[in-house]
Amino acid sequence: MQQQKSFERENEKGILYLVPTPIGNLEDMTFRAIRMMKEADLIAAEDTRNTKKLCNYFEIETPVTSYHEHNKESSGHKLVEKLKDGAKIALVSDAGMPTISDPGMELVAEAIAEGLTVVPLPGANAALTALIASGIQPQPFYYYGFLQRGKKDKRKELEQLAKQAATIILYESPHRLKETLALMLDGLGDRRIVLCRELTKKYEEFLRGTVSEALAWTETEEVRGEFVLIIEGASVDTLELEENHWWEKLSLTEHVEHYISKENMNSKDAIKQTAKDRGLQKREVYQAYHIEE
Repeated sequence: MQQQKSFERENEKGILYLVPTPIGNLEDMTFRAIRMMKEADLIAAEDTRNTKKLCNYFEIETPVTSYHEHNKESSGHKLVEKLKDGAKIALVSDAGMPTISDPGMELVAEAIAEGLTVVPLPGANAALTALIASGIQPQPFYYYGFLQRGKKDKRKELEQLAKQAATIILYESPHRLKETLALMLDGLGDRRIVLCRELTKKYEEFLRGTVSEALAWTETEEVRGEFVLIIEGASVDTLELEENHWWEKLSLTEHVEHYISKENMNSKDAIKQTAKDRGLQKREVYQAYHIEE
């Protein structure tokens, strides 16, 4: 068991600070976040241009280096070496919480593996900001982030999410929203959803309704801004129905063979259980399995 006492010998060793930055409104920058970025020896940023603008606004003069998805391996090793030498580094993403659908997880894992101190700061996060104003049950919730871009992969992910009873949180870009909602209507059904766009900014907007209503909205309105989608989880009735009808896509023969191979039943008992599942006479299942196959 690895134990970390975050502020023990704080002035004697390197520390990686995970610093949230505003998701739109600069007033959401905390006093502590500004102080840590000022006191750090180095700021590791997803996009140095964006972070330098933030630094200029808050008069932060700390040097900024690049750490992003495409250089995270080489840059990460260098940052860990600096931490081992005693440097204090503030990790920031373009907006929001580092590592949440943003770079940083690998750096955190490597720092922990080296026995270094990792200190998280609380702050802005789009997912939770959207969730608490959605009007949909806030807990339990299941944060998924971005779906895959490919239509086939996205459909497969939604099939899995359809079984999730917790409220679901997704991120989506404006140019993929319409396709995602169409696939969602097919895969999840017409359940409650809230589209949250431009959070904390001047044009912040919440669109509350059903998946079909949200899809209709994309047909008539210009879709702009980054979206957080808050989606109602599957109902107990839906989950029970799905569990009870797991065999729906199987043929009678496949249904019987499932019980034989997975439940170690003999053919007689498998036929009997299959008939019970489907509300059929045993002779119908027997004929399909032993005669028609």
